[in-house]
Amino acid sequence: MVLGVCTLTPAHAQTVAPSSYPAKTVRIVIPFGTGGTNLMARWLAPKFSEAFGQQFVVDPRPGAGGNIGNELVAKSAPDGYTLSIAPPGIVFSPFLYKKTGYDPLKDFTSIALLGSVPNVMAVHPSVLAQSLQQVIALAKQQPKRLSYGSGGIGSTNHLAMEALKSMTRSDIVHVPYKGATLALVDLISGQVDIVVVALPSVSQYIQQSKVRGIVVLSPKRSASLPNLPTAAEAGQPQFVMENWYGFYGPAGLPREIVERLNTEAVKAIKQPDTRERLGSQGFDLFPSSPQELAMLMKSEYMRFGKIVKDAGIQPE
Repeated sequence: MVLGVCTLTPAHAQTVAPSSYPAKTVRIVIPFGTGGTNLMARWLAPKFSEAFGQQFVVDPRPGAGGNIGNELVAKSAPDGYTLSIAPPGIVFSPFLYKKTGYDPLKDFTSIALLGSVPNVMAVHPSVLAQSLQQVIALAKQQPKRLSYGSGGIGSTNHLAMEALKSMTRSDIVHVPYKGATLALVDLISGQVDIVVVALPSVSQYIQQSKVRGIVVLSPKRSASLPNLPTAAEAGQPQFVMENWYGFYGPAGLPREIVERLNTEAVKAIKQPDTRERLGSQGFDLFPSSPQELAMLMKSEYMRFGKIVKDAGIQPE
């Protein structure tokens, strides 16, 4: 089911007046208190406040892999006063948890795809591989010889490596950590051989030769690491894993409100100070239509479902 912009139901018609929106403070719920979601929301909220003449406040609701914040928004009234900015976990959590409290393809209205932060595969300098092909070859020649660290079971870096293992039929040992930063620390010290991690976190260590960059897991090269090839250039076009950020409301959000929010989100993303500030943090910004975000959610839902199934990950 492609998620579209839902129409206003009669039950809510008396409580929502799109033409006067917003008439009070709007909260932007984020399912994580730190990281790219927090940075994106806290930069954009003042932009929205200025554009609409009402306060837009960021409301962090972390916990349960993002499910607490996502469920809160899914179950909110579709009046435009509870919105969210969320990363890809919003679509793959249902494959990792037996109970999330929401359906990603039915319980949200897509407003805009805001941008993404690419992930990078990096290896410790002691690993005898200079390219993705050589990493794969080494893993096949010596099964279980290589190890990779992740931010924990079900994190994007975990799913990225499991996807690669499935695609290449290679055997690399998973070492989960309580966060990708801890995995990166152990990569630098040589405790693990490979890590997939957000580009802003690892770029300085690549430039200092403390770790070796292998590929960027995005459709195009990054301006901050222009010499690093994409996975497609390295022969694995399906090895893509970006931290993308969507702007949502609950299902049933009136079309007029969606269009107004989308218009202001696109304006904010296009502003030079936004592109400079978020671009310096590794964001690729691409303002979009609600339909583009809805299409991405559907395709990513299907893709992540296959990754989890192929990896044999059991929901908690």
